Amino acid sequence: MAATRNHDARPPGTAIDMLVLHYTGMESAAAALDRLGDPRSRVSAHYLIDDDGTVVPLVDEDRRAWHAGKSWWRGNGDVNGRSLGIELVNPGHEFGYRDFPELQMAALEELGLDILARHPIQPPNVVGHSDVAPGRKRDPGERFDWRRLAAAGIGLWPAGAGDGNPDDVARMLAEYGYPTADVPVAIGAFQRHFRPERIDGVGDAETAGLIAELLRLR
Repeated sequence: MAATRNHDARPPGTAIDMLVLHYTGMESAAAALDRLGDPRSRVSAHYLIDDDGTVVPLVDEDRRAWHAGKSWWRGNGDVNGRSLGIELVNPGHEFGYRDFPELQMAALEELGLDILARHPIQPPNVVGHSDVAPGRKRDPGERFDWRRLAAAGIGLWPAGAGDGNPDDVARMLAEYGYPTADVPVAIGAFQRHFRPERIDGVGDAETAGLIAELLRLR
């Protein structure tokens, strides 16, 4: 089979208004780079950040990288067309999921702030792969420090949220941006991002309060 390019042109007039974070989910950085650089893989990202903080540019930002796959956010199904994708070297749940090292997180903060200075990406549009593809993906996962990233000015974190109305969870998730065709799956993805200590897919009062606070902050 002939090799195909693993990135393409963005739709004309499309602004870059999302930042999507991933883990590589492979046994080594070398394996991840091989796959991301292989035209036959049909998978790519704009940047990869290694454990030691090394940032590897892979696809020019003016190109659409194929990192999000079948995904959806805030009413739009072409997440690849409107986003930049960053892969963080981490073996993921299949190969020994672990914390993200300090040097890697510091490099992500620096790169993320640089990206935000150049593109109109609002805080609710800084997401994980699991947020935009909750039925398929778990990355960057519950060990990723979203609170730290938000404190650096990248994304949102619902600090100090109180309880909310569980009956409003599905509506609020949709209002925030989540795909809600399967509400428990969407709740689990939300919890993986914003309440990683308990991911049960139950729209309880605490979960409702966290979503309500995010809607207030956005």
